[in-house]
Amino acid sequence: MSSALLAIGRRRTTAERRRDREREIIRATREIFDERGTIDAQIDDIAKRVGINKALIYRHFAGKEELFALTLVDYLGELEKELQTVDNPRRAPLNRLKALSETFVDFCLGYPAFTDCAMSLLRRTGEQLFGEITEPVMVKLGTAMAAPLDRIAVILKAGQRAGVFDEVDTAYLANHLYTQTLGSLHMARVGLIVSGSQPGHPVVHHADVGTVRSTAITATLATAVGQIALTTKKTRSARAGDIS
Repeated sequence: MSSALLAIGRRRTTAERRRDREREIIRATREIFDERGTIDAQIDDIAKRVGINKALIYRHFAGKEELFALTLVDYLGELEKELQTVDNPRRAPLNRLKALSETFVDFCLGYPAFTDCAMSLLRRTGEQLFGEITEPVMVKLGTAMAAPLDRIAVILKAGQRAGVFDEVDTAYLANHLYTQTLGSLHMARVGLIVSGSQPGHPVVHHADVGTVRSTAITATLATAVGQIALTTKKTRSARAGDIS
């Protein structure tokens, strides 16, 4: 075998080892996320779980934010598989969206660290993200996010053609529903709601997970229907003689 072929083989082996190590680090990060949440996930702990010096992690990833972004990519890949399993194009658009919303909400409840990780990225501006995460990783993150978002957009378009969903930009609405659901599920993560029984005397209540779940799903469907529901309500009110 020529020296050139040997060199190519060595480079390929080195690249494969690097990819294997990166997957190992991401897997360890997700394990710690699921055990402790993102706040308590430290690079030292991740390195210890893998059995390497933490300096080696920074050879593979630009920083903690980039590692977290790739861990989110892993979560999103699993989420898309679950959405694909429950999605049935033969069902009515409203039922399809309900099935996807239920699956998404249950995924967030099953993996609270996914919600934390996704919300952490959403709190950053685009400029901040590009400053913390390299372009190749941003491409991976965008691709992973696009899969479930495109699936939702397809259902929204089908609903628009059927006249049951509001005529708005489906790409925007899919992103809105994704963000809206994450925000709702963050309430379950916090576990608290606040009300004011009397002026100046706020009351803190426990946030019931079942209520958060059902409300998040209902909110998704209501947002997708949008102005159509309001128009229908006005028509019914007019027929009933309600002129308010």
